[in-house]
Amino acid sequence: MKGISYWIEKRAMITPKRIALIDEQQQLTYLEMNRLVHNYASVLQSVYAIQKGDRVGVLAGNGIDYIITLFAVAKLNAIVVPLNIRLTADELTYQISDSGLRTFIVDDEHYDRGVELQERIPLNLLTFQSLQQNTPSLSNVDEPDPLAPYIICYTSGTTGRPKGAVLTQENMYWNAVNNSLGLDITSKDKVITLLPLFHIGGIGLFTFPTLLAGGTVIVPDRFDSGQALNMIEKHRVTIVMGVPAIHDAIRKSSNFDQTDLSSVRFFYNGGAPCPEELIRFYFQKGIQFGQGYGLTETSPTVFLLSEENFETKIGSIGKPVLFTDIKIVDEEGRGVKAGEIGELLVKGPNVIREYWNLPEATAQTFQDGWFATGDMVRQDDEGFVFIAGRKKEMIISGGENIYPLEIERVLYEMEEVDEVAVIGASHEKWGETPIAIVVMKSGTSLTDEQLRSYCASKLARYKVPSKFIFVSALPKNATGKIDKPSLKKHYTEEVMKL
Repeated sequence: MKGISYWIEKRAMITPKRIALIDEQQQLTYLEMNRLVHNYASVLQSVYAIQKGDRVGVLAGNGIDYIITLFAVAKLNAIVVPLNIRLTADELTYQISDSGLRTFIVDDEHYDRGVELQERIPLNLLTFQSLQQNTPSLSNVDEPDPLAPYIICYTSGTTGRPKGAVLTQENMYWNAVNNSLGLDITSKDKVITLLPLFHIGGIGLFTFPTLLAGGTVIVPDRFDSGQALNMIEKHRVTIVMGVPAIHDAIRKSSNFDQTDLSSVRFFYNGGAPCPEELIRFYFQKGIQFGQGYGLTETSPTVFLLSEENFETKIGSIGKPVLFTDIKIVDEEGRGVKAGEIGELLVKGPNVIREYWNLPEATAQTFQDGWFATGDMVRQDDEGFVFIAGRKKEMIISGGENIYPLEIERVLYEMEEVDEVAVIGASHEKWGETPIAIVVMKSGTSLTDEQLRSYCASKLARYKVPSKFIFVSALPKNATGKIDKPSLKKHYTEEVMKL
């Protein structure tokens, strides 16, 4: 298999004048994109001594430079570590230390954050501008190893510590193929990237698949519903990918009814189940709307709902993509019948082989070569799959994964807190939101604002609980563990008030 930067090299030869990338300031043809990829790679190699296997961090908003950097790192057989711009300095420090990166690229907006992190850990701090200098040509670059690590994408773990999912160039190739074939993405498509590029969703849905197909990628620097609508109309976008919060914000934009959306083939949803009411809104406006399912560990696509089934199978995530296999099993690992709920297992060339420096976690996640997702699903008689819930307690808020234990660990740092349990609550805009149920130590007290402020100093904003409920005791099960299902049931009325 050729490395993924080969896509751009070949496109520069076959269709050099075709537009590859567009942002607010510029647009690049495939020929221009390829020249920049080559130049960025040359600078990283000759000036900053990046070699095969070196980790290169990126802390930046969306933009053409980010995409160019992803391909430049791939050309060098190095490893890119996309870092979430929403995380706190403590959270970023952990990921930087864990990945062992020493070279760190930031955009202008996040330069000060980069300096702050550089003061904590020895880092070679670069900007995108520093990659735009003239340097000698690349030298001694080996053919890419398709199985070697290419991206370390951090996803929160059930232990409360983020895990680095190690994705290869082969993973990204097969994800691009799966998406292109599953949704008929072609060179005529113009896809707008509204998901952040520090998530595998921004890269894999559908930036890389579109570039493989020879289409055009439009890249706003951040998500703003009005700006997104303007760019969709201006550039005649054909595919709009997002999470429920994005689709909801777009429909609520004051510009929505005035925007010409006639170029759009479909809106598409991932990251979290989309409310049927939201999907039907788009259909009522004459706009096709589908959804799929994926994980960071699967690059990310596992399921896609095909266009011909968008309206007849509302609520389904579709069927597995062409080069990915699934099993739905019970607790004993036996296959379940149609209509029965079981855990989803996945196998395919798009699935990770390991978590970074976590052999035990890797071994626990795989069952006889199948990746255990922890998600519970059911399949109807026609083979369409529906999400039933999550085996683990993960909360998905606006497409972001949140694990309760990570929040609980922070709250337990406060000496006044005796016990705490974090559960997920339904939320109209974000899909879900965390709420914290807190037992205070005798003779102490804290306000909602004090708890919220402390969490905000330790956690990304989207992880901070939306509500704090104070109780005298938490229910326990027979083994002495906090009974979270009982809490969720008991506090349904409180949840509905959010």
